[in-house]
Amino acid sequence: MKPAVSVIMPLYNSSEFMDESIRSVLDQSFPDLELILVDDCSSDDSLSRAMSFAKEDQRVRVEALPENVGGGLSRNAGISAASGRYIAFLDSDDIWQKEKLAVQLSQMREKNAVFSYTDYAVFGREGEKKTRTTPEKLNYWELLRNTAIGCSTVIYDAERIGKKYFPKIRKRQDFGLWLSILRDVDYAYRCGPALTRYRVRQGSVSSNKLVAITYTWKIYREVEGLSLLTSAYCFSSYIVFALLKRW
Repeated sequence: MKPAVSVIMPLYNSSEFMDESIRSVLDQSFPDLELILVDDCSSDDSLSRAMSFAKEDQRVRVEALPENVGGGLSRNAGISAASGRYIAFLDSDDIWQKEKLAVQLSQMREKNAVFSYTDYAVFGREGEKKTRTTPEKLNYWELLRNTAIGCSTVIYDAERIGKKYFPKIRKRQDFGLWLSILRDVDYAYRCGPALTRYRVRQGSVSSNKLVAITYTWKIYREVEGLSLLTSAYCFSSYIVFALLKRW
């Protein structure tokens, strides 16, 4: 029998935090799920740890990639292997609250939403820093100016819109995927409070703000094909929103 939800978690040298992230999925109050762990040629023991979880819980599946491809293409491999109606994402250092899936799926049904996200709490080694409050809903043009959706908070309904994949760029692939979904649906909806804890680490990809800024511009121009003028307008709004949510 197919699970209701497929949770995709890419792994790359993730052994420090992955156990806590995995358990936050397996301990969900909504248990009808599969967890697909995609190892991207880790050089630590991430793959062996993933296999251990698969032996302990039949809901865990492991995909080992033959070469390193990055986070976006690793998630694509998980999406390809997914059998659930709903596709959800969790990074290997983030944590879900126990009611995350139950609350978000319930609100998706209430709102007839095919694409949803939640607020999230940002934390580091010193503890939680700030809760990111997201807009009630976002359409394509609003998201271009406010990249508010956290990857580990997202669920989309693959039964209604088909499987959607991350674009083939090395970084900011999540932003590219959200935009591609919003070309097909009117809105993404906030369907829950801060149900995800997002870990900020020194040296993590997402902590490199210059890289994020560079690839956001690349999304505008090369992935979405926006004009220079439209890109500049969206980019200026993006910078303002990014400054407003600094911690």
